[in-house]
Amino acid sequence: MKAIQTKKAIAGLAFGMGVLASGSALAGATIKIDDTKWLSIGAGLRTSFSTVEGVAGRSGDKWSTDFGINNIRLYVNGQLHEYFKFEFNTDCGDCTDGGDMIILDVIGKFETNDYANLWVGRQLMPSDRAELSGPFYQNTFEFNKTPFYPSDFGSFDAGKFGRDDGVNLWGALTPDKKLTYVVGVFDGLNGRANSDDNLNYAGRVSYNFLDVEKNPGYYTSSTYYGKGGDILTVGVAGQYQEDGAGSSITPASFFGSSVDVLFEKVLGNAGVITVEGEYKYFNVDGYDGSTAFDPDCFCIFEGNAYTATALYLLPQKVGIGQFQPYVRYTNNEPQNSGVIGVNELGGLVTAESPTREEFEAGLNYIIDGHNANISLMYQYGDIATKGRNYSPDVTGDHVHAIKLGLEIQI
Repeated sequence: MKAIQTKKAIAGLAFGMGVLASGSALAGATIKIDDTKWLSIGAGLRTSFSTVEGVAGRSGDKWSTDFGINNIRLYVNGQLHEYFKFEFNTDCGDCTDGGDMIILDVIGKFETNDYANLWVGRQLMPSDRAELSGPFYQNTFEFNKTPFYPSDFGSFDAGKFGRDDGVNLWGALTPDKKLTYVVGVFDGLNGRANSDDNLNYAGRVSYNFLDVEKNPGYYTSSTYYGKGGDILTVGVAGQYQEDGAGSSITPASFFGSSVDVLFEKVLGNAGVITVEGEYKYFNVDGYDGSTAFDPDCFCIFEGNAYTATALYLLPQKVGIGQFQPYVRYTNNEPQNSGVIGVNELGGLVTAESPTREEFEAGLNYIIDGHNANISLMYQYGDIATKGRNYSPDVTGDHVHAIKLGLEIQI
């Protein structure tokens, strides 16, 4: 009881300071009601400082200086019955600009065995590892910068933060739990091109070649800091929605797929090597040369993208934590970006190469895994200036950036 009271006091203090909400794993204070009923509450904060070349000043030749609150989350998990659980999370992803708290997840869970479990409500759609790890369980501070699936496009037109309203069925396909799956049906894009109210179908399968990853439900992590054993997991995901993109005049069907790999090895000196890679292919069937210029268009990325990250967790403890240097490279190749118009044949006229890339090198200071860490990173590329904007007329230079991030969870 004393341990529970202490944890509750810490959670209450964090709440009072505005350090709200944490990722997907059960953490924080747990209150046991009886043998089958319990309630847990957790909290987390991601905050950062960044300075980016050439994006400030009257003439755009100055380095910016920005403090930001990247995420503030409050999450609650509970069990009502041996087979019935629930999850409720909130997030303020735009708090730097005065954004409001939103309902991130509201999930009713029917879990009976290792092979088939049903989750209903607003939840993560099956997709790539980066999305299923979320911002709090990445191996770098900044989120994966490959293009988002529609459910993470930034508004609730087709979901938000990778979530949408629907149903997921997940579990293991083999007794050793090395082969896992999750399949779901969701609202997807509402209105606009989807006047027929077609649903979005999503799925993911993954195979653990070495030790089996241990996460709640179908969630993932992008590193275990060596505490998960030796990991080699390959995941394949896909989503499809008829009329899931385009405009009401020119609807287009969306198909997205991704392959991701995570390798983590604990060395004899207790150091940990982590390598993560991902490839995405998005296709939008139905665009014509003028669709991208329609203000009603739900125009998303179409093309190829890939990213790779390599990290090494040093075995020696320095102060209260361990250093983890890393490098990352990201390349996004949209088909219909960098365009200035349409020729007489209906083709797109390109002003510059649509490809955007970014090199990143950083140093993580791992204090308590995903619960407490600090990251310093250097970046160079044009993703900082073009962002995830794949509109036809977007432009941007290659610029330097230096950032510092802090992550805390209870």
